[in-house]
Amino acid sequence: MGKLTLVVPEAPVQAAAAAAMQRAIAGKGLRLGTLDNSKSNADHLLTMLVAGIQSQMKVESVVSLRKPTPSLPAAPEVLDQLAAQADVVVSAMAD
Repeated sequence: MGKLTLVVPEAPVQAAAAAAMQRAIAGKGLRLGTLDNSKSNADHLLTMLVAGIQSQMKVESVVSLRKPTPSLPAAPEVLDQLAAQADVVVSAMAD
């Protein structure tokens, strides 16, 4: 399995806490989730991101959901579905 580096765009950089539990995905592919905030080009950005991840590691499944409007938070049902069906979720905004 390939190495995945996550970058959190916050300042100042905070020390990461040790993970209490890691999801076991050994022998299986990553279950990837995406949440499109419905801004222009967010879907294109997420499509390119998914393709890039798939080229680097085994992806078992992709669940892609979209918010109806960028100004409101995702509905609890959407977040529950992502939590149940994905190991990692990426949300994107673009213009």
